[in-house]
Amino acid sequence: MKITKLETFLVEPRWLFLQVHTDEGLVGLGEPILEGRALTCARAVDELAPYLIGKDPTRVVHHWQAMYRHAFYRGGPLLTSALSGVEQALWDLTGKALGVPVYKLFGGPTRDRIRLYKHANDPEAIQSWMAQGFTAFKTGIHGGRPARIIESLAFVQEAEAHFAALREAGGPHADIAVDFHGAISPQTAKLLIKALEPYQPMFIEEPCQAQNLDVMADIARGTHLPIATGERVFTKWGFREVLEKHAASVLQPDLCHAGGLNEVRIIAGMAEAYYAGIAPHNPLGPISLAACIQLDAAIPNFIAQEHITLGEGYLKQPFVAKDGFVELPTGPGLGIELDMDALEDKIDHDWRNPERYDPDDGSVLDW
Repeated sequence: MKITKLETFLVEPRWLFLQVHTDEGLVGLGEPILEGRALTCARAVDELAPYLIGKDPTRVVHHWQAMYRHAFYRGGPLLTSALSGVEQALWDLTGKALGVPVYKLFGGPTRDRIRLYKHANDPEAIQSWMAQGFTAFKTGIHGGRPARIIESLAFVQEAEAHFAALREAGGPHADIAVDFHGAISPQTAKLLIKALEPYQPMFIEEPCQAQNLDVMADIARGTHLPIATGERVFTKWGFREVLEKHAASVLQPDLCHAGGLNEVRIIAGMAEAYYAGIAPHNPLGPISLAACIQLDAAIPNFIAQEHITLGEGYLKQPFVAKDGFVELPTGPGLGIELDMDALEDKIDHDWRNPERYDPDDGSVLDW
């Protein structure tokens, strides 16, 4: 089997899908997207095509090494996002060629089903999802306005009251994480974490900018709550520093950004040695979710899976959530097939990163 063509296409609301075609008729699926940079990622995939065309797609790790190491400028969000999507498609092709799910290529499943978590910003949403069987959720900081470097007591109290209402709605058994999104200063992050500690969030995500690992490690030492990071960390080399500095005990690699399935599997092994858990980041599409589920099934230190879609309107057989879990897919490769008829009215988009400015003085705010 040889690769014959790489084909990318934009899909609403903000995604980029990849199809890797072969001379045997098998097609591998991947999602090589960087939010707000879909066209740039598509061009980066095009630049990988001359290496891949004519080669056996099942030499996945060899091709990853070649595409990564033959580039003098390595890594970063753009190149590893393109590489991640291609790598997903190669694993999809390998599983299809052998007639087995990708998780069986990684040693078989370590669990029977995959726990999902939902985004929920108000008590009504928590209760609605709980009525459908979900027990894990994530929210953000709600202090009434964008956070400043040093915040007022009123801001902290409003953020605390918001989370307290979610905790009351979910009760003591619900797991509710809080995402600071790297948009909170270290000074304010420490105040917020102290205020939230009595309500025991599942974890505090990106309490400061992810690149600031020494500061994140300092924050982690100051609380008993788990600190999470990883959506803006790339490859095993980036996560090595997170673990060595003890900056986080919950790692959130994104399979569309961090290097793909096998790279995140390696990261999970590194995390296991540090007694850290894995909760893959995934605000993306159904191909990304399918890749995450294959990885989640194969690692021992999985926590819960983020998602925003189960594939309705995109996949011929969307995933089905039952009691907050999805069963392991049994089909070959990633176990999914795109519904091209349903996709017809979703092709193309011009999604851009949001622009946010301080309402008081007009200065730039983090997304």
